[in-house]
Amino acid sequence: AVHEGQVVSAKELTVLLQPLFTQNSRNLVLFLQDRLSIDDFTYFSESYGNKNPFQNEILHSSPSSLVLPAVDCKATRYLLSVLQETGDWKLTNITNLNISHLEVNASNPNLLVVQLQPLSSDLKEISTLEAIAENDKIIGRVTMDLQERGIHFSVIYTALRPSRISRRTGVVAGLRRQLMAAEEDDSLSYPPLNVTTGNYTCILFYASNFSLKANRSVLIDLTNTTFFTQNVDISASECSDINTTLSLKYTNPVNGINSLEIRFLMTNKFYGASARKWSNLDSVEIVQDGEKFAKFNVSGISAPAEYSFHCQLVGTSNLYPARLVPSNDEAKNWDVFISELQIQGFNIIDNQFSYASDCTGFFTPGIWMGLVTSIILLWILTYGIHMIMQLTTNSRFDDPKGPALSVPQTE
Repeated sequence: AVHEGQVVSAKELTVLLQPLFTQNSRNLVLFLQDRLSIDDFTYFSESYGNKNPFQNEILHSSPSSLVLPAVDCKATRYLLSVLQETGDWKLTNITNLNISHLEVNASNPNLLVVQLQPLSSDLKEISTLEAIAENDKIIGRVTMDLQERGIHFSVIYTALRPSRISRRTGVVAGLRRQLMAAEEDDSLSYPPLNVTTGNYTCILFYASNFSLKANRSVLIDLTNTTFFTQNVDISASECSDINTTLSLKYTNPVNGINSLEIRFLMTNKFYGASARKWSNLDSVEIVQDGEKFAKFNVSGISAPAEYSFHCQLVGTSNLYPARLVPSNDEAKNWDVFISELQIQGFNIIDNQFSYASDCTGFFTPGIWMGLVTSIILLWILTYGIHMIMQLTTNSRFDDPKGPALSVPQTE
């Protein structure tokens, strides 16, 4: 029994999953999403009528099921490593979402990890609805294929972080996002990726979600590879006081791509208008298999040289506050999704992020609308007072006992 408000810890989750390790047929499918909450199942189902994104009946058709409304973020982040330690699983990562040629030996325990596509921006709920619906179809295709093969399996559907956080003070204090500069004791997050030169760190890079989509279809989730397992080659990164390049090289990130390199090119320049140096992320480059070269110009990613840069959403979408704009034709074949980006390439002290300059300006759209509305109302008030001041009253009045009052036309 799971009590109301209970958050399942990593140890409790391991105990609850023990039946999966003792049953005869040990085939496990792990569907991993970037963010999900139990409230999403009712919110999106009731708010959009016939557009219910959750169409799969696998939970109801299963002979046994377990629903955990709240699981510790640390437990879900380390779930994959826990599963690998608890049994001799054959690990298979499914990223191209095509399992027609997947060979599954049912006589041995198999662990299939399906990386679902990241959800869209929180700024547009319809896009989030469509992303959840697409992930639901992916879950249906994978499970249906395994059922048609006669393979018995168990399914885990979870996410790396919640999409909806309770507003209670105690819960918010433990789960809300904090910048990495003040996140030393936060056990819910993994450490940032750091590039060292000699005995000091010259580049720090962090993101809660780091994903690419090639040719509008093939999803490449690099979050765990970059930050958790750190199975990434950063030897080609370069550091200096003027130019810094963060190079991330991946080997076989998905089927069909042998190598992938992502470069973040940063500069440190002095600007006379502000009388100080500013660090800028000038461009992002993607090199596939050493041949296909894609370049993106960057809009809105800069900070004082002594600060780090932080932005909640960075990517190719027009809705993101910091955009990656395709600079050549090859770049148009790529979509980039980065959540909670924090990067610093200069003036790093004590191997930690400096104070973060956020991409959200002081004048948000809400503030601008408030100012415009106030100006309009003030103008109406001023016009009304001006019109009232123009009104004149009679200076003479008709006396019924005297002659009639005559008002000349000139008055």
